[in-house]
Amino acid sequence: MTLTCKGHKVPDKTEQAGAQGIAYTSGASEKQKPMELKIGDKAPEFEAKDQDGNTVKLSDYRGKKVILYFYPKDDTSGCTAQSCNLRDNYSDLQREGYEVIGVSIDGEKSHQKFISKYELPFTLLADTDKQLVEQYGVWQEKSMYGRKYMGTMRFTFIIDENGSIEDIITKVKTADHAAQILKK
Repeated sequence: MTLTCKGHKVPDKTEQAGAQGIAYTSGASEKQKPMELKIGDKAPEFEAKDQDGNTVKLSDYRGKKVILYFYPKDDTSGCTAQSCNLRDNYSDLQREGYEVIGVSIDGEKSHQKFISKYELPFTLLADTDKQLVEQYGVWQEKSMYGRKYMGTMRFTFIIDENGSIEDIITKVKTADHAAQILKK
């Protein structure tokens, strides 16, 4: 599968995923364990570095609605489709009062390149120590081509103005993710 976003072709790196220990796409073959967090729970507080090395805390967003989306890998087909869809609908999301924050285990430099290449207008957090993916229960066992490994599940948490989880989207439609969020 080849994706085009802002004139860039995005390579499908699915075959390399198992070898690197992370998945690049979400699909029916992924084994999902039950989520520990549920709607109505307080979202776990976090402190992480953004693409520019600035410290970001969930408490910085108190009083605002937050879309906290977890994705497996920068600049891969599904992750790019999801991020570009959120970018293309960013003004609609903001109009509804949402702040968008993406999270992957990629580093700051990778996030900077991803943001620059696709003109992403929102913050990406570099969860290189896997603290957030573990806190939010999205670091789970996956399977690709019969090989099991740990990786980031493509889940989105909608957090209300008081810091409570309003919704959890576990079946993300990468090319139509903003519509999934806005219909809630």
